[in-house]
Amino acid sequence: MFSLVLKVFEPANMLAILSAVAVFATVVTIAMPLLVRDELAGRMRSVALERDKLRARERARLAAQKERAPRASLRQDTSGFVRNLVESLNLRKALADDATFATLRMAGYRKQSHIYIFLFFRLVLPAVMLLAAFLYVFVLTHMERPFMIKLTIVLGVGYAGFYAPNLFVRNQMSKRQLSIRRAWPDALDLMLICVESGMSLEAAFRKVAIEIGVQSPALAEELVLTTAELSYLEERRKAYENLASRTGLDGVKSVTMALIQAERYGTPLGTALRVLAQENRDMRMAEAEKKAASLPPKLTVPMIVFFLPVLFAVIMGPAMIQIFGR
Repeated sequence: MFSLVLKVFEPANMLAILSAVAVFATVVTIAMPLLVRDELAGRMRSVALERDKLRARERARLAAQKERAPRASLRQDTSGFVRNLVESLNLRKALADDATFATLRMAGYRKQSHIYIFLFFRLVLPAVMLLAAFLYVFVLTHMERPFMIKLTIVLGVGYAGFYAPNLFVRNQMSKRQLSIRRAWPDALDLMLICVESGMSLEAAFRKVAIEIGVQSPALAEELVLTTAELSYLEERRKAYENLASRTGLDGVKSVTMALIQAERYGTPLGTALRVLAQENRDMRMAEAEKKAASLPPKLTVPMIVFFLPVLFAVIMGPAMIQIFGR
């Protein structure tokens, strides 16, 4: 056995084995494309059959749903105590305006129920926080402060409760916009590849939404919604404008304007997408450089508070021990 291994590893035998492997690999490489069958027709046939099955299944489901609930509507039912309270007090005109509704949309809250819940909390939360602050200041703690100071604290807590829902919505909007802004250049690159490969814009949006969903679920949601609006809205321009208004980002607005101009005047879309993708990538890099440049001033206070005392203790500790040890 050992002699066989030695013979295999002899230079002449190793050269013959490597030559045989190279010849076999060459033959396989040349013959493999000839042996592969064109499966496109079979795949298209299977896709068509699956589409027909899904269509028949959906029709049966809608027919059964219509029999069970003839007056069923796609609009979500927002009836309940919250809606009745908001409508009875007419809080839409009192506590909200168009800017508030636009902020809710940019934060991802588009349903009618979200608007009612937001207005309900703007009404109830100040009273709850005011009552909690009153009980804490005047009943539980017995603060030894003048009455006007106690009253100011209570009113301040109630005022903070009135604006707490706005702060929450704006925080959610900022997080959502940050997620979209970071993933938007990559989405434009994917969209450019899809468009240049011959896909329609709706199919490109759908494909990019699937691919970008891991990086930014918010952007994937917006692209899917835009794809749906492109399918049923009378004017495609309205779908692009809705995408820009829902995100509130300048980079998205510039891309939507390019899409509108491309469909109106027939300008090439690939060149515009390439330029806009580069611009958005440069903007993302500039934002990262800005944050990196602002890091040293932000680290000054933590270094003074936390690092310098420890450093002084390490440097002066042995000397102090020697001085007091004598």
